[in-house]
Amino acid sequence: MLVGYLCALLFTALVGARSDVDSIRRSLEDRYHHARTLKAIFFERSSDGNGAVVAESGTVYFSRPGRMRWEYESPQKKLFLVDGTNVWFYIPADHTASRAKMKQSSDWRTPLALLAGKADLAELCRKLEVVGPGDPEKPLATGDSLLRCIPRDNPPPDSAGEGGRSPYVLLEADPQGRLVRVVIRQPGNLETEFRFGNWEENIQIPEVKFHFEPPPGVAVVDEESLASEIR
Repeated sequence: MLVGYLCALLFTALVGARSDVDSIRRSLEDRYHHARTLKAIFFERSSDGNGAVVAESGTVYFSRPGRMRWEYESPQKKLFLVDGTNVWFYIPADHTASRAKMKQSSDWRTPLALLAGKADLAELCRKLEVVGPGDPEKPLATGDSLLRCIPRDNPPPDSAGEGGRSPYVLLEADPQGRLVRVVIRQPGNLETEFRFGNWEENIQIPEVKFHFEPPPGVAVVDEESLASEIR
């Protein structure tokens, strides 16, 4: 009888956890799939796994389908732009811009395709689970929900290295379904964290914001051509 009772409790917990996952996922997807445009301020922190930490901040814009513009303002001006076809990265001080096809880009911002209406979490995540009270990961604020996403393109755990730990992404949403934090964890203790605030939805964003024209004198490095030359 005790075994049956414990099995019932486990089943209830599993069903409840699945329900929570689906509820949070739908809340996030509904908010961002119904927005034509988005604007927010962001703070980014990246760690190389050896103690070095870089912190940057700026403003980000999203437009459906699949376009985003990250304007870095501090400590250095930079631009990361996805125009729907190409991914651009431009540092004015270096007088150089790099370009890659969107599908070939391995940049860590691509998990944020959700915000540009380019993908669903079910498409991006092989496994999606709620981070519970006993987990060492914690939400930033009381009332926020925290999801752990194992990306579909990750290697299986037995080939992931670092003791079999697969890379994963944490997605934190506030009670209104707004994304407030994304943490990307990779082998070697590499970590990139984004925090978002002051979300604005369905605002007018000039079309020119999602196009990049290299200024005069700026060299463009085509990553596909460079890779071919190296091979």
